[in-house]
Amino acid sequence: MPTSAPVPGNQNQKLHHVILSARARLGLTCWLIVAILLLVQASGAQQQTQTQTQTETTPPAPSANQQGQSTTAAVMMAPVQSGAEMFSFLARKSRLFPNLAMNPGPLSPEEKFKLAANNSLALSSWIAAGLSAGINQAYDSPAGYGQGAEGYGKRYGAAMARRASSQVFGTFLLASALHQDPRFFVRSDLNLGGSIKYSIRRVFITRSDTGKHVFNWSGLLGMLMSEGLANAYYPDNFRTAGNTFSRFGYDLLGNAGGNLLRQYWPRINHKLKLAPPPTGPVGGSSSGATKP
Repeated sequence: MPTSAPVPGNQNQKLHHVILSARARLGLTCWLIVAILLLVQASGAQQQTQTQTQTETTPPAPSANQQGQSTTAAVMMAPVQSGAEMFSFLARKSRLFPNLAMNPGPLSPEEKFKLAANNSLALSSWIAAGLSAGINQAYDSPAGYGQGAEGYGKRYGAAMARRASSQVFGTFLLASALHQDPRFFVRSDLNLGGSIKYSIRRVFITRSDTGKHVFNWSGLLGMLMSEGLANAYYPDNFRTAGNTFSRFGYDLLGNAGGNLLRQYWPRINHKLKLAPPPTGPVGGSSSGATKP
């Protein structure tokens, strides 16, 4: 029996769907970056205004008794009461970006395993999975998951599973076998344009355990292996080689955008005075050891 030829209209519709989905992901990443930069700028202006006000109306120095009472009151008000305190909590607990390097020393395989687990359960992973599931829900991708709460739950679970497997493969197994450092080293000597270039470059270039610049085999192969494993639980019509490499391309884009957010995260802490300046690579010098 003669086989039916592919319908050009369907191919054009699929191509149009892929283009719209890519634009949506790219636009979402850009809006997140703009929001971060606006937050930094607004917080800096607010701090300057508060400093001027305090200079004009400086109260008398409190007595030792008053200082003790103030300290006691501060301890009693431990629950998070503002957005700034929430940022401080996330920074102290390393729940948002656990893979920010806080020291230049290498990680042991055990530490890389713990980092993979922390990255999989980080708040940034839950947020990114939720946004990804929402975009795919809007475009009904993959179509086999359907719509409604059940479809969103399947997409959310798949996104979290991809994230976790990528961390196990890239951050733990491959990084340990190839002796590569899976952490992100923040540089404080870059403007916005330099930070964008550095964030993209960091997707492909990383540090070895000895501090040398090497190709990021562990990170890239980890993401590709994760997408290959995802074919085990994705619908049948979403398991082609084209779909696998398409998801891998989205991973590269998301990783670059995430690197840019990591690059600016210590600056937010500094602007809001949430934590003392960290020592070592984060926000530190511009020496070769901090330029993977």
